[in-house]
Amino acid sequence: QVHIVESGGGLVQPGGSLRLSCVVSGFSFEDYAMGWYRQAPGKERERVAIIGVTASITNYGDSTRGRFTISKEKNNNTLYLQMDDLKPEDTGVYYCNAPTLVATNPSVHWGQGTQVTVSS
Repeated sequence: QVHIVESGGGLVQPGGSLRLSCVVSGFSFEDYAMGWYRQAPGKERERVAIIGVTASITNYGDSTRGRFTISKEKNNNTLYLQMDDLKPEDTGVYYCNAPTLVATNPSVHWGQGTQVTVSS
């Protein structure tokens, strides 16, 4: 059974930083690429960063490239997102998941997410 727990969100001023964490059980990072997703108020969930099974492979959305850094610890199935130079448009609930599972399973399990609010 898949279990996902995201943490690390909070209220931060523009230009500030946060580090999100996501602990996953039920599948292994050695088998799946992992991604961070964001759902802003009134918008659909979008992927903002992805890391391959091989950690050297990463990719980012246009709005997060250069400011966000995704990383992982395979030994304890923990995913991280370092977010720097935060902007108000980064506000939303952040989730992690495996993009392959998201794409192939309409009933994929999501964690509760962690709220990030960027505001002065």
